[in-house]
Amino acid sequence: MHIFDQYFLMNTDDVTHYVKAKIESFEYAQNITCKEIGDGNLNYVYRVVNTDTNESVIVKQAGTTARISDEFVLSTSRNKIETEALQLQHMLAAGLVPEIYLLDETMSCCIMEDLSHLTIMRTALLNFETFPHFAEHITDFMVNTLLRTSDVVLDHKDKKELVRKFINPELCEISEDLVFTEPFHNNFNRNEVTPGNEDFVQENLYVNKELHLEVAKLKFHFMNNTQSLVHGDLHTGSIFIDQDDTKIIDPEFAFFGPMGYDIGNIMANLIFAWARGNAYQEKEFTEWVEHTLFDVMDLFETKFSQVWDEYATEVVTKNEEFKEHYFNDVLKDTAGMAGLELSRRIVGLAKVKDITTIEPIENRLKAERLCLRVAETLILNSTDFRYGGHYLTALQNAQQEEKK
Repeated sequence: MHIFDQYFLMNTDDVTHYVKAKIESFEYAQNITCKEIGDGNLNYVYRVVNTDTNESVIVKQAGTTARISDEFVLSTSRNKIETEALQLQHMLAAGLVPEIYLLDETMSCCIMEDLSHLTIMRTALLNFETFPHFAEHITDFMVNTLLRTSDVVLDHKDKKELVRKFINPELCEISEDLVFTEPFHNNFNRNEVTPGNEDFVQENLYVNKELHLEVAKLKFHFMNNTQSLVHGDLHTGSIFIDQDDTKIIDPEFAFFGPMGYDIGNIMANLIFAWARGNAYQEKEFTEWVEHTLFDVMDLFETKFSQVWDEYATEVVTKNEEFKEHYFNDVLKDTAGMAGLELSRRIVGLAKVKDITTIEPIENRLKAERLCLRVAETLILNSTDFRYGGHYLTALQNAQQEEKK
């Protein structure tokens, strides 16, 4: 039996022994089940249950390559970054992330709260479920984890130490390639364009020089603006949810970058949900998404101002005009980053089921073009997007273009 003093990639039997060795309440358990449940692109996730007591935990381990492709060779130390990000997020936004029970740097894994009583939000949205508290919860999470890890609030030396702690070059490189470069240049020939949309992608993404300039600006902004601790992969597949609770998971891409990257990812993934609902003519669902687009932006602004006023420590932030300037920059970033997420999930290596499962194929092609039209508008006109209504207008305009 392994004593877990040297790294190796575990299987279900190993994980069972591991939990018995590491979690006191499992030490003498006689009946334990262990199942690998990970469906993400990077890591291995196991659910371990003591069937006698129904106590359960989640074990998450980092492998040496990404599950999405062996081309991505990664350091297993990313698990430490993810776990410490969750611990910090738990302190700043209690109740909105899972509780961590153990961080094991040797085995590059962690043991955490089991959230299987909740549903992955993307899965629920595929079935056109709606969630009345989502906008409230996600804005609580974003405002507190983003603004309160910025120089607005933190002592500058403490913040710089956190920047050093969360340096995450390998996973940032994945984002720099898959989000900011490949969707527009296909430089590694890894893009996957749905047959029937090749000409549209060629014209609107690959030879669109005006778009390429704005994307280049966004890429270098992403690489050089250590504004706050961002989740780095904040989409509906990284959220557990039900009618009452919301839990954000999987911040393995966490690093200090522009706030708008997280906010933009949420807006883009709501647009994917809208496009799917529209394809199936689910009017009640699309109306909920529209209201949520409004609410996320409006609530974020209100809470951002409140948290700024309550927690800001930097002397110059007392200037109201500077506060407005800072917030406007966040909104500009949000729109541009949303456009990037919309683009890369349509043509890039990591797609979303909201779009890929639309049938018939003609409706999927229309939904893809809609998302790409919105993406171009967001990237080229990012200063025009302050409220949720602006995003909805972009959707409506794209829909009208598709009908021409």
